[in-house]
Amino acid sequence: MALDAGTLQIGGESIESSWFLILAALLFSIGSVGILVRRNPLVILVCIELMLNAVNLTLVTFSRQLQNLDGQLFALMSLTVAAAEAVVGLGILVDIFKLRELEDVDDLSELKG
Repeated sequence: MALDAGTLQIGGESIESSWFLILAALLFSIGSVGILVRRNPLVILVCIELMLNAVNLTLVTFSRQLQNLDGQLFALMSLTVAAAEAVVGLGILVDIFKLRELEDVDDLSELKG
């Protein structure tokens, strides 16, 4: 059975690549709304990670569709950078929370140079 350019073979199923792109757009939208609406620093970091995972899903989808591994390798490097960013961001937040209780990003204004 021949697959057209917009269909991905995953497991034993054929799934249109547009479904993955719709899911990635939905995840990215949820993450961006979460950043704009929420004021908790931890929730903002989680929303940034959600947005990065949406971009990685898009990279892997196009990589599978084009039969090219470059997108998957770039997504792997992006996951590595996102993990390092999460560790550094969480470390800074834990250190700030040890000093005092913060529930709003606007209370972090003393970190400005």
